Amino acid sequence: MRYGVLGPLTVWDAEGRPVKVPEAKVRALLADLLAHGGGPVSADRLIEDLWAGRPPGGAVNTLQTKISALRRVLGREQVVREPAGYRLLLPSDSAEAGSAVDAVRFQELAERARAHRDPAAKEELFADALALWRGPAYADVAEALFARGEIARLEELRLTVLEDRAEARLTLGAHLELAADMGDVVAQHPLRERLSMAYMRALYRAGRQGDALQSFLELRRRLREELGISPGPGATALYEAILRQEPHLVPPTVESPSCRTNLPAPLTALIGRRDAVDRVRALLSPRAHTRLVTLTGLGGVGKTRLATAAAHGMTEQFPDGVWLVELAGLGAESTPDDIAERVITTLGLCDTAASEPDLDDLVGWLCRAVAEKQLLVLLDNCEHLVEPVAALAGAVLAKVPGGQLLVTSQEALAIPGEAVHPVPPLALPEDTGPGAVARSSAVELFVARAAAAAPGFALDADNAPAVHAICRRLDGIPLALELVAPRLRTLSPDELATSLDGRFPGPEVRARGLPARQRTLRGMLDWSWHLLGADERTVLRRVAVHTDGCTLPSARAVCADRDLPAERVPDLLSRLVDRSLVVRKAGRFRLLESVAAYCAERLTEAGETSAVRARFVRCYVELAEQQSTLLRGPDQRHGLARLDEETNNLRRALDLAVTENDAEHALRLVNAMAWYWFLRGRLTEARRSFQAALATYGETDPAVRPAAQAWLTGIELRTAPTDTTADTTAAQAGADPTAGLADPVLRARLQWFVGTGLTGRGHHHEGRRLLKASLTGARAARDPWGEAAALVELADQTDTELGAALFRETGDRWGRLRATRALARAAERHGDPARAERLHREGLPAAEELGLWTEVVETLTWLGRTALTAGHPRRAADHYERALSVASDRAYTRGEIRAEVGLSLAAHHQHDEDSARHHLNRARAKSRTSGSPSDADEALAELEGVPRG
Repeated sequence: MRYGVLGPLTVWDAEGRPVKVPEAKVRALLADLLAHGGGPVSADRLIEDLWAGRPPGGAVNTLQTKISALRRVLGREQVVREPAGYRLLLPSDSAEAGSAVDAVRFQELAERARAHRDPAAKEELFADALALWRGPAYADVAEALFARGEIARLEELRLTVLEDRAEARLTLGAHLELAADMGDVVAQHPLRERLSMAYMRALYRAGRQGDALQSFLELRRRLREELGISPGPGATALYEAILRQEPHLVPPTVESPSCRTNLPAPLTALIGRRDAVDRVRALLSPRAHTRLVTLTGLGGVGKTRLATAAAHGMTEQFPDGVWLVELAGLGAESTPDDIAERVITTLGLCDTAASEPDLDDLVGWLCRAVAEKQLLVLLDNCEHLVEPVAALAGAVLAKVPGGQLLVTSQEALAIPGEAVHPVPPLALPEDTGPGAVARSSAVELFVARAAAAAPGFALDADNAPAVHAICRRLDGIPLALELVAPRLRTLSPDELATSLDGRFPGPEVRARGLPARQRTLRGMLDWSWHLLGADERTVLRRVAVHTDGCTLPSARAVCADRDLPAERVPDLLSRLVDRSLVVRKAGRFRLLESVAAYCAERLTEAGETSAVRARFVRCYVELAEQQSTLLRGPDQRHGLARLDEETNNLRRALDLAVTENDAEHALRLVNAMAWYWFLRGRLTEARRSFQAALATYGETDPAVRPAAQAWLTGIELRTAPTDTTADTTAAQAGADPTAGLADPVLRARLQWFVGTGLTGRGHHHEGRRLLKASLTGARAARDPWGEAAALVELADQTDTELGAALFRETGDRWGRLRATRALARAAERHGDPARAERLHREGLPAAEELGLWTEVVETLTWLGRTALTAGHPRRAADHYERALSVASDRAYTRGEIRAEVGLSLAAHHQHDEDSARHHLNRARAKSRTSGSPSDADEALAELEGVPRG
């Protein structure tokens, strides 16, 4: 039986047919039992609930009559009598309970949605949850006292899910739909601040700023009149941000299965490039058969803006995503493998999922990983990396038929198959005589930026000549126009035009061989530079050392010194933002690439490069060490997100430390990053980084180098091909690789890390020896995390339970997942598949939340296999489809093979032999190219009875 309480009380049989429950009192009895969630309800309680304090004569017998009537409908075994009272028999397993009662299913879907990382999947699950509601909860007994508490609880949950879904839809950019349909819901619940805040954001993003502000004023009025309180700080801050039109309120970038991209949302409209956008899209369309398009042009002309605008409109044509890979931060000495590593990280591929990742051929691994994908990759700012980018592009064009590349560079790659699209400056106004107001794309851009900087500014007959002169003097270069427009806050258009004529270098610059327009941009940057105060120049040239923007604390740490106090940096940055030389977005300060390149020259000219780079390295080493302490506790998600955000700057810091032979900071940095790389599945990157750091020499803390060597040993055990010298060396680890470490906590944790690597390679004796030493050391050092990790890995049932409890106390979600998986395997070994399944289901949201994609795939394939064994092929197919989707997205070939095998088995069990053959053939094809034939053979052995194609 299935029960519905999210609306009128409804019962369905096993075939989904409605079951009639006669008589109002019998329905009320069923509702009462359901409201208690399958728990016992005493006879006295039921009598009080059903007759509201006015029981009939012989109430006990009358109740028994109603119980009998309900049993006749549901089945005698469904309503049981216990010493504590009557109860409705419901499944104890949460998943089965969810299929039996719609209210439980509603809560289960909501919890899954909140744990999901993918905004589209999150929104879909919330929508599925809300779709279960057919009207007010317990509608038949809404006035009964016994139902009011449960009704209130479910209604609160429903409103919370409505708010959750609204925020998810905002993340997906559905602000127009929300602005249109949320008004009635907000009016029905005018005191819910979170609901009103989502509505305000939707209205603002839909261009209805006045309505958004009015919505806040209405919320404030209702709260004061009905509750005597004011809106909370969150709603008030949003109101003030809308008043100021802060940039972070614009719709964010989204990633979903149908629209996977990391393209940034534009802060301002793209002006004067509509035709160019259409031409670039036409070049990239399937009809054009062009797979590499390079946008060329001088710095500041707007290549990146044009490329991202064109790419934004093509997400539906590339089911595997449209991805921006920023290369400006890579050094000129970078190799094709360095660029491939940046692409692998951007696409979120699991480099550790490959059976034998080749450290010296990341380009080849990348091409194999995406060989069957249809995706567009935008490689931005490649002028200093033309040769390595050309090598990578050639490999992709040759080996990835569904892959297309969009490149921005000041020069073409000059390889076969490339279509070059020059990006010229914006069109200049025609000289139409005195008093004429000629318009052009350059004028349009300048006027738009001037109006944003100086509200009220508009083009008219009086200022048109000066505006035309400014645009011509700047050659229509977008960056130059955007840099000069804010000066209209203090200068008139005529004064600005005159000052430009006096500031720019004369014709003698041609002797230096610069193209005319490149000379114009340089002159514009020189002019902007000379208008700055000395301290503003200092901050601007120093902040340019960052490769991916920076937060305010990082700017303070890098820019401040004895002559410039840290407390002055925020104000100076704010002034640079006002002058459009620095862009502030989502709490980070960034420089446009042309400005950054100019400032790097100024940094060298000032003789500060070494000192600023040294502060930059120290800043990010300290940041990595600080965040690494969060990765084994309740703030794990925050630590991961912070290190994700700073990935490019952290790489830059390591490159600088290695280049400068700064062994101390290089080794401290890789040691701090090791656990992050492990959690993110980026062990190939970790291996390269540790090898580079260990190759440096110089004075270090005595513990730093042995720790790095121990980390590398554990990493190589997880990444090196079998039968290699690394494997042999590790197997012969009679000497503890952590012996040189004095820190007892770190030593115990590294013993665990190396020990688990050894057991994973089949060296069980050596591995368990280190794991036992790790447990002893962790207990002696009173390190609950280390003790939990060792207990779980030793795999004794009692030890695992204790390890799970310790991980719960530390708040480490990864540790809880590890323990859950171990307990599930133990339950399976001891013949308790129901508990194993429950544990795997509990672990799945944590794996998804932390982005542990190989764990997600393994869990889903296990659930699929369990469902198949239990005789539920459709449910198994659902699990295998999800596993295949995740494995394909992350290039986890081994997982793809297992998922295809599972789908073949599920189809075979449903007598769909065509689908069974299709999935089998795909699994066999993947196994031939995966480099892991033993895994494939093991999985394919399950299909001995399936007909071959």
